[in-house]
Amino acid sequence: MPRVAVLGLDSAPPALFFHRYRSEMPNLERLMRSGLVAHLESTNPPITVPAWTSMMSSKDPGQLGFYGFRNRKDYSYDGYQFANGALVREPLVWDVLGRHGKRSILLGVPQTFPPRPIEGEMVTCFLTPSTESAYTYPASLKPEVERVTDGYVLDVDDFRTSDKQALLGRIHEKTRKHWTLAKHMLRTRRWDFFMIVEMGVDRIHHAFWSYCDPAHHKYVAGNPWENVLRDYYRYLDREIGEVLELLGDDTIVLVVSDHGSKKMDGGICINEWLIANGYLTLIEQPAAPTPIGKAKIDWSRTRAWGDGGYYGRLFLNVRGREPQGTIDPADVERVRGELTAAIEAITDPSGRNIGSKVHRPEDVYRATRGVPPDLIVYFGDLDWRSVGSVGGGSIHTFENDTGPDESNHDWHGIFVMNDPRRPRPEPDLGSLPVFRIYDVAPTVLAAMGIPVPDDMIGRALVEPVAESPWRRLWKRFSG
Repeated sequence: MPRVAVLGLDSAPPALFFHRYRSEMPNLERLMRSGLVAHLESTNPPITVPAWTSMMSSKDPGQLGFYGFRNRKDYSYDGYQFANGALVREPLVWDVLGRHGKRSILLGVPQTFPPRPIEGEMVTCFLTPSTESAYTYPASLKPEVERVTDGYVLDVDDFRTSDKQALLGRIHEKTRKHWTLAKHMLRTRRWDFFMIVEMGVDRIHHAFWSYCDPAHHKYVAGNPWENVLRDYYRYLDREIGEVLELLGDDTIVLVVSDHGSKKMDGGICINEWLIANGYLTLIEQPAAPTPIGKAKIDWSRTRAWGDGGYYGRLFLNVRGREPQGTIDPADVERVRGELTAAIEAITDPSGRNIGSKVHRPEDVYRATRGVPPDLIVYFGDLDWRSVGSVGGGSIHTFENDTGPDESNHDWHGIFVMNDPRRPRPEPDLGSLPVFRIYDVAPTVLAAMGIPVPDDMIGRALVEPVAESPWRRLWKRFSG
């Protein structure tokens, strides 16, 4: 039966990987020339958490019960929790494979911390607090990881900084250590399924996008960082090429991203907007921008508040649900409709409508487990981010409240699948299909000859591999 390797590139956008920088990445281009290539539609929201877990479980965020990195754990005003692996309760690809005796190697896959037993080995993700934590399974793997990488790095520290030179060095160092470990594990381990997720792509986008994209309002031609993305992609492609040499001709290779990236035009201060429109009341106005969680809110006069991030989450203060609820449950739908119309009418500073979209969670998910937001908000269809702080004095901002950030997420990531035994005609990159992120897990299982669970919501993009008569005979008599 074939092996499958998934090379995950967090936030890799089709516009850059399939077009602008394609010729700079000969190893990826080689995979594309004889592979299945597509845009990969992300989750709603298109955020690292929950997108990678949705990809590997074929469940939507509502079914998983988390809607971003931080989620309300109850209906109190301050009850939040981070969505690490302890909250993942749906079976993932490697769980299904393990039940069929298949061994997996997982490196940096989001939401794998804290580590848990699998059939194989695991090094956890950027959500791990530090390398002082237990970050491997089995625990005995940790000293080997530290030795092979000369000190492992879980993520790029302080990637929202103005010290770009030092940051660029940290991005390259982190990437080098992760792919050094990947090559070591491939050389020394037996495996059926291999997966690595590289977060350096996401970090370099957020740090340097405006320096490289002529369409960005901050772009200055000839700036010293103009080729940073191109040079990083070149380097990453060399690492991918060395890994491909170790995979052999019996391995199906997938290169995927959880979402794309795009320029960020600015931010909409969601709570300033709510204050200006009479939905949120503060006891006192902060003298400087302050996170909404630290602001003094008059809950007895507040009907709604919001969270910031690459998209907005808006919560209603409902009587009988929140401690000091002010909205009668019978009025919830009216207030949601009122807010939706008003938010979708928001303009930029010059008065032009920015094209925001608002969704009810129950309209986009098959279930709404956990504590979902009452409304999901995309300002300018992700051209603008949601800024949650208050005290800035304006609804519009062109500075990020959590540090310099030059890009937002986008709806489509990349999908490349190359089966060396079944080459395909060279794809027309000007007219690519669109697959869903939920299709990846069924595709991996089908490619490996493993039955796809009925509750996976995606579809396999390949015909299931049939077992040979000799293997069925061997399994029958080997018990």
